[in-house]
Amino acid sequence: MRYRTDEGPNEAYPFSESMHQMLTFTMVISIVIGLLFLIIGLRGKVMWMWVWGAGLVILSVAYLVADFFGFV
Repeated sequence: MRYRTDEGPNEAYPFSESMHQMLTFTMVISIVIGLLFLIIGLRGKVMWMWVWGAGLVILSVAYLVADFFGFV
């Protein structure tokens, strides 16, 4: 990103809005993938798959909740 010579990046928001939107989109996709892992792992009785799926869903939801309350 380029800035004019007389102004620098906003220190309150070091990343652009598009970066924030991409992280949010990534978390939504991660929830979908995590749910698929969870379902497939439970149906196929593959423990590592449902553990990773559950972990991915929990962490993605936690990020979105933290983002909603402004902690991120």
